[in-house]
Amino acid sequence: MSKLLTQALAKFLGGVIAVGALIFLPAGSFGFQQGWIFMGTLFIPIFIAGSVMLSKSPDLLRKRLNAKEKQKEQKGVVAASGILFIASFAVAGLNWRYHWPILPQWVTWCATGVFLISYLLYAEVMRENEYLSRTIEVQEGQRVIDTGLYGIVRHPMYTATTLLFLSMPLILGSLYSLFIMLLYVPLIIIRIHHEEKILEDNLPGYTEYKQHTKYRLIPLVW
Repeated sequence: MSKLLTQALAKFLGGVIAVGALIFLPAGSFGFQQGWIFMGTLFIPIFIAGSVMLSKSPDLLRKRLNAKEKQKEQKGVVAASGILFIASFAVAGLNWRYHWPILPQWVTWCATGVFLISYLLYAEVMRENEYLSRTIEVQEGQRVIDTGLYGIVRHPMYTATTLLFLSMPLILGSLYSLFIMLLYVPLIIIRIHHEEKILEDNLPGYTEYKQHTKYRLIPLVW
């Protein structure tokens, strides 16, 4: 447990430092208020969720901390997503520093609400699906989950993460950052198409599941 705690804290603190640097160094000041709102909105729920997993489900926490994508195509998607995050955060800092058009404060607070609701949605997905993984894989003994959120869309985790990621630049008040982060949508579509092929080939019952749960990401849309 102590090793897992150390690993979790190291990754958490590393994330805080990295994201803080990406936001505040381009801003050239710690006076970037939306940056602090974003840091709190992002990392306080992560800390709470990590603490809960550490006490209630350490194996799940260990699996998520050590997950590494094995599929070549998905490694590219993950790398591209990382570039989008770096660019979006840095541009938000520059946006504040050089007084480019900044979104109204009410947009920041509305986006914060969307982020927190999306995080709760993500937590519910984790509760419903014990096989949930950060990588595309079919685990031993895995079965199709077709109830709860999985009865509405086939990939509720990606629904939640898409809402999370698109709300981030709005919390930071940067429309330019939002334009960058919108590129995440085609990336997640590529990932879903690849994941569904793997699940159809390796997870019994997934083809039948697709027939009665029609939508992948957004009900009545796609």
